[in-house]
Amino acid sequence: MPGTSGRGAGGAADGAAGGGADAGAPGGLRRTLTFRDLLVYGLLFIAPMAPVGIFGTLQARSHGAVTVVYLVATVAMACTASSYAQMVRVAPRAGSVYAYARAGLGEGAGFVAGWMAMLDYLLIPAVAYLFSGIALHALVPAVHPWVWTALAVVVTTLLNLAGVRTAARVGFAVLAMEIVVLAVFVVSAVVVLVAHGAQRGWAAPLTGEGGFSAGAVLSAVSVAVLSYLGFDAIASFAEEAGGGADRVARALLTCLVVAGVLFAVQTYLAALLMPMSAADLAARPAEQGAAFYTTVDSAAGRWLHDLVAVSKAVGAAFAALAGQAAAGRLLFAMARDRRLPGAMSKVDAASGAPRRALLGAALVTLVAAVGAARRDDGLDQLSSIVNVGALTAFGLLHASVLGWFWIRGRRGDRGTGRSRAAGGRAPSVLRHAVVPLLGLAVVIAVVVEASATAQLVGGVWLVTGLVVLTVQYGGRARAGGVRG
Repeated sequence: MPGTSGRGAGGAADGAAGGGADAGAPGGLRRTLTFRDLLVYGLLFIAPMAPVGIFGTLQARSHGAVTVVYLVATVAMACTASSYAQMVRVAPRAGSVYAYARAGLGEGAGFVAGWMAMLDYLLIPAVAYLFSGIALHALVPAVHPWVWTALAVVVTTLLNLAGVRTAARVGFAVLAMEIVVLAVFVVSAVVVLVAHGAQRGWAAPLTGEGGFSAGAVLSAVSVAVLSYLGFDAIASFAEEAGGGADRVARALLTCLVVAGVLFAVQTYLAALLMPMSAADLAARPAEQGAAFYTTVDSAAGRWLHDLVAVSKAVGAAFAALAGQAAAGRLLFAMARDRRLPGAMSKVDAASGAPRRALLGAALVTLVAAVGAARRDDGLDQLSSIVNVGALTAFGLLHASVLGWFWIRGRRGDRGTGRSRAAGGRAPSVLRHAVVPLLGLAVVIAVVVEASATAQLVGGVWLVTGLVVLTVQYGGRARAGGVRG
């Protein structure tokens, strides 16, 4: 299909990143998303109260310095946000890291990046749907979790099929509800602290209990960075954002900063109110998962506990809505480039949504989520495998920055020290070398810390993708159509 015309870095990359219909053209995606819409999708996918489920684990691992853990994790993930901001200007296309790796590393690496991101984008929504089903079952025990899970999939899929703007409007209302609940928690926590004081020193969430341990904090950071998975979904809407790549880049960075602030504030207050010490929590791993709820219950009462639980249940379903929308765009982009069945590259004329790609993503997440809901260990099994795909894709993203700005984007400019990839300027050592290398180091460290199950599933998925890629290259070679 014909490539998109463009100027500067974005135009130069279009040939490397592959062709596709112009956004807004007949058969293409429509540029209807505002900055607010992009921010809503990112924050919905992350979830403003994402630390709730892992607060106890991080508090125990970090020896009580849980707020520092999130501050460090935000800085670490800023490297990934920076790399996304660089590459979305290079290849402002649907498909996110798939398009970026194609531009920076070549078609083969692009396929691998898209393949690994698929594991993340298809299964993280399944985890969110399942979490929502379990939480709603706890509130209405007469209805089995798998029924709630399936209902959540159906409702959010219908919203996505109605179009990206419709889904964004509903998502904004849900996000506002989550922010209000978080604000209620913050106000309640401050009132309790003023009236009764803190359970430990005011600096404890920053310094730890009994002394600061850098090793303990870094160990906890490897878990905390997983709270940020999903903000990158913003990049998947590059062809639907009014204002183009600059607006997407700004939304990515803003989303990360806002999430980092929200995470730091809520964990700081919860750590001050936590009735159990970090050492006692570490000795009781079975109580770590509910530690945030235990804190809320003891400090403010059951009413706030239930309010937070309802917010998390509803919020999880709409986090899955954002994830499903991003998955649909990834499948659409790969199908458009003939890496997946071409039927998924069709855009609905009425809604402007890639309906077939969305339905394909919905079907996979429905099977995975409902199947897991019918198992006692379903949530643990799903959760253990979703992260490696995203982290591998992040690693290829950072490699893409290096590949585009220092190698592929400089072809034809040898000896000048300048790069068409950097708009005619020499690449920045900080933005185009130091930051992606630091980001790559963070990704490697987190993958090493991942569970053996996650590493095994990620490895099997990677090998499967390489087999598919080899078969595709074989078919293209016979047809004389392989490009590097």
